[in-house]
This record gives sequence, C-alpha cells and structure tokens, in this order.
Amino acid sequence: MKAVIEGMGDTVPVNKLCATLGFPRSTLYRLRHPAAATPARLQEPRSSPRALSATEKTTVREVLNSERFADLAPRQVYGTLLDEGEYYCSISTMYRILGEQGEVNERRQQRTHPTCTRPELLTTGPNQVWSWDITWLRGPGKWQHFYLYVILDIFSRYVVGWLLAEVEAADLAEQLIGETCRKQGIQRDQLTLHADRGAPMTAQAVAQLLEELGVTKSQSRLHTSDDNPFSEAQFKTLKYRPDSPERFESLADARQWVTAFFDWYNNEHRHSSLGLMTPAAMHWGLDRQLTLQRQQVLQTAYAAHPERFVKGLPKPPQVPEAVWINPPLTANPVATTETAPQTEAIPALTGEPSGAEAGSRVGGCLPTCVALDPAEHRTTIAGCWDCRHDTSASGVI
Repeated sequence: MKAVIEGMGDTVPVNKLCATLGFPRSTLYRLRHPAAATPARLQEPRSSPRALSATEKTTVREVLNSERFADLAPRQVYGTLLDEGEYYCSISTMYRILGEQGEVNERRQQRTHPTCTRPELLTTGPNQVWSWDITWLRGPGKWQHFYLYVILDIFSRYVVGWLLAEVEAADLAEQLIGETCRKQGIQRDQLTLHADRGAPMTAQAVAQLLEELGVTKSQSRLHTSDDNPFSEAQFKTLKYRPDSPERFESLADARQWVTAFFDWYNNEHRHSSLGLMTPAAMHWGLDRQLTLQRQQVLQTAYAAHPERFVKGLPKPPQVPEAVWINPPLTANPVATTETAPQTEAIPALTGEPSGAEAGSRVGGCLPTCVALDPAEHRTTIAGCWDCRHDTSASGVI
C-alpha cells in the first residue's frame, strides 16, 4: 500500500489518496521515517529508604523462628515484643519477610484426616446394591422426633424395608437389615449395602452382621453429602409430599402415614430416570412387558394420526440398563452384567430378640419394622399392571 501511494503521490494529494484507499496518513508517515531502535535500558529495582536492610530482615526472621516464638503467629510475637520494650518492624513486614522465604504456614499441629476412597458402585439389576439411611420425622413437641430407617434398592428405587422407632440405635438397624435380607432371599456375596457414616451405620454390631450375612459394606466419604444420593432423594420425595404433615401427634400416627406413603411410592410413583416405571415394576421384572404394551399404544396412536408425529414413530421412555453411584471419572462407564455366586441362602435369624423386638428404649409403642416380603406383593403388583409375573425373572430365590 505504501508503494502505491508513493507512486501516485506526485499527481494526487496524499490526503485524498489515503482517504480513498482507507489508509491512515499517520501510518504512512511512520513508515517513511521509522524510529531508530534504541537499546532497552535495564532499570535497577528501586529500594525504599524506609525498607529494612538485609541484616535487619535476617534478625527479624531469626526472632520469629526462634524456639520461643516458633509456634506463635506474628501478631502474637509483635504484641509480646512490645510489652518487653522491643520493636523490630510492623506486623505486615513480619509476614512479608516470612513470605519471601515461604514460611507463612500454619505453625500449630493440625489434624490430618485419612484419604477416603471414592465409592463407585454399579448395579445392573435388583438386589445387587442397596442404600440405607435414617431421617427424622417431627413429633408432637419441640425437640421430639421419630426415626425412620429406610433400605432402598438403587436399581429399582424399591423400598425393600423400613423401620419406625423412637430412638436411633444400632440394634434396630441390625434387625431391619437382617430381616430384609432374609425376606428378599439375599445370598452370600450377592449384595452391597451402601450408607453414610452415621453412628448406626458405622456400629460394630452392624459390621459384624454384614460379615455374617456375606454382604459387602460400602460407606460414603467424610463430609461428602452426595455420596448417598438415592436415599437422600427418596427422603426429599417423602417430606415434600402434599399431604406430608408438619408434625406427627404420635408414633402410631406416623406409622399410619408412612405405611400409606411407601405403598404409594413403591406401586404408583413413576420415576423419570426409570423410564416412568414404578419401583415395583422395575424390582419384579415387569418393565420389559410394560415397555412392549406402551409401544403398542404408541403404534396405535401413530397409525391413527401419523401427521401429528413429525419425528416418526414415537418410542416409549427407555429403562436404564445400569445405575451408578459415582461413575468412573476417567472413561464412560460400560454396563456389564455380573452373576453373583450361587450359594446357600441366608438362614432366618435366631437368638435373643433385638432391641426392635424387645421394645423401645424410652418405652411406649414398639417400633414398626417392615421388611417387605416378595410373596406379599406379587399379587398386588400383578393386579395393578394386569399382567402375570414370572418368579424366575425377579432374582429372588
């Protein structure tokens, strides 16, 4: 561009040429007379006349790191020295001198927590991974609560067992877990039971019971609330129901409401993450038959009015093949089916009655322990869905 302007500069004024070509005149003049390159001058860092000398900084650092003040913060050292009639520098200067040496750290002994393993649990069918937790239900007065223990199958979201009591105790959890495993026909090395780190969950009695039953124990990490998401989500559904009372007048009142809620939750509530199936349909293997029935309904609607389906033949919501707690971060999880070892079934619990059977520790009504029996629900489920259930597909021995 400069060469073009220079070639026509004798016949056409430069300002008109630049305006016509859209070339700034200042750039043309700068190209005609480039500035001479001058070597960059290295400027020495300026030092403030108020700054401490190297000797004074060394003295301050030695005082702060002395055996007397090694465990004290600079503010504490500053105040102590002032009371003794000595002044070296300001508090901020003390921090700056320590920071130059990388010594601005916590000087007291700090407790270090062990690194907890991130739980990664995969389930591809019912009765492979359960999650359990305890929540409060408000009682009639202030600071009065009832304790609701709930065991949830994370693949089907089916509540396999629950217990309502006036206390939170490990022996109640022990009875609920044992009775639920017995009624669901859990075999050794088949089930993983996941929970947070509450007192009943970490109790030695519960750990010994799981060892005897051949159930793998899994726990959340410390201070990680979303490591037990399925139980927490189920509790939110319970407490956000439109008919959920603010308080319960008695344990019997709470028992009546909770019983009705779990009947609705298992047999009527449809989960969007389960392809709008109910937990009972997923748990007892009715999802494939219901998906075929839904597909027939959609095909009939499509045949009647195909113009209303701009994307073609509609498909019913899909049922997940696998459910994770904390899927792997490195790669996309692949749903694989693993068959649990076929060994003997867990026998019924024997021995002395547990705390739940003997009665509440604070007296009053006995806690309600309901471990849902497959035989008790097959008839109800088949009636709700108007279809038969094949016991070989349920996974219950």
